[in-house]
Amino acid sequence: MIFSSPTFLAIFLPLALGVYYLSPRRVKNLTLFLLSLVFYGWGEPVFVTLMLFSTVVDYIHGILVDKYRGTRRAKLALLSSVVINLTLLGVFKYSGFLVTSLNGLTGLSIPVPRLRLPIGISFYTFQTMSYTIDVYRGQAPVQRDPIAFGAYVSLFPQLIAGPIVRYKDVAEQMKGRVHSADQFGAGAARFVCGLSKKVLLANTMGEVWKYFSAMTAPSVLGAWIGIIAYAFQIYFDFSGYSDMAIGLGHMLGFTFPENFDYPYVARSITEFWRRWHISLGTWFREYVYIPLGGNRRGLRRQIVNMLIVWLLTGVWHGAGWNFLLWGLYYFVLLAIEKLFLLKRLERGRVWPHVYTMAAVCFGWVLFAMDRLPDALRYMGTMIGIGAPLCSGAAVYYLLTLGPLLLAAALGSTPLSRRLWKKPGDSPALAGAAMLAGLIGSLAYLVAGTYNPFLYFRF
Repeated sequence: MIFSSPTFLAIFLPLALGVYYLSPRRVKNLTLFLLSLVFYGWGEPVFVTLMLFSTVVDYIHGILVDKYRGTRRAKLALLSSVVINLTLLGVFKYSGFLVTSLNGLTGLSIPVPRLRLPIGISFYTFQTMSYTIDVYRGQAPVQRDPIAFGAYVSLFPQLIAGPIVRYKDVAEQMKGRVHSADQFGAGAARFVCGLSKKVLLANTMGEVWKYFSAMTAPSVLGAWIGIIAYAFQIYFDFSGYSDMAIGLGHMLGFTFPENFDYPYVARSITEFWRRWHISLGTWFREYVYIPLGGNRRGLRRQIVNMLIVWLLTGVWHGAGWNFLLWGLYYFVLLAIEKLFLLKRLERGRVWPHVYTMAAVCFGWVLFAMDRLPDALRYMGTMIGIGAPLCSGAAVYYLLTLGPLLLAAALGSTPLSRRLWKKPGDSPALAGAAMLAGLIGSLAYLVAGTYNPFLYFRF
């Protein structure tokens, strides 16, 4: 079940909110826990046991770390937690890719595991690991209530698509939350905003990308229209889903961290990654980059640490060589900026933004296409290798989609936030804007069949 499905919007969400608010305060965490299990198990009931296993593992390990704090046993408990979590992630997400790659390199015929990827396993595994690590560091209180901890891990607003919420950021909220009409209203507005971004913009742009990426010989203009459409699709899909998660959190009394900060206004790749998928970047900085030494051990070691982080970032997104190369691609760009380019970019105005968006678009080709030859061929088309400058199809799409592309470009800047908040001065206008976004989204979902969920890959 996904947030942009009619089942969630028309059945699960109204019932879940009704049951949650009718529950006494002392059992709200239990209610939330049970609702989240129903949500996750709706389409994949077998994988509920895997999530519960991960929950129990880190609940017990957190208690062990706290009990033996300051001793070797605490370190062993922490190591055990990390190994179990990474093993689960490795088996379900990477075993097939690793065996296939090994067979290809060695000529062996090892049977390839055909395991379905549990939805959201990358997200909840990182959350449970961060809990045990933070308890070990003394940065988070140990949670001895299994229901509260289970509710944290399975929390349905951000369970399958983030943002990655560290326990220390919501520890007090798990004890007790403030519910108010103003907070609920703000959450509902944020949810509708995210739903509109996902359904009206991301899905439409996805259809454009699907058309051009399937062409055997697109023109240069067509290739650029296609990848720009994909850039908008992935942004509005990811950020829209984060908006919906944050909005649902508000409706349930939680405050989740922001996950996107208009990355397409960035004027360097360094700035882009400070603005894109903030919770994931924060996780890798706090639990990988800094423990490796960060920038405290000289420039050479810092570059090595960056390489490790970006290779891990790539494979976190998916089990495939394209994701590994995507992570390596960004490591190279970030290293070049750090060593030679960043100060020049900071002094520029227009060209840094053009460079950043061009580099990001080339990166999205690697991200979107599973097969490296296809990605390289598409990149070659973008720079004019063996392709005509334009075609009738490309011109047609450019003319017919021009207003939508402009709307998407506007929606990816801070100006859209100011325009969205402006009706807030008038409750009637604010309500009308929300209603229009909700009706438009529902009309699209009822009439259309294209509603992809990019997070299935993670």
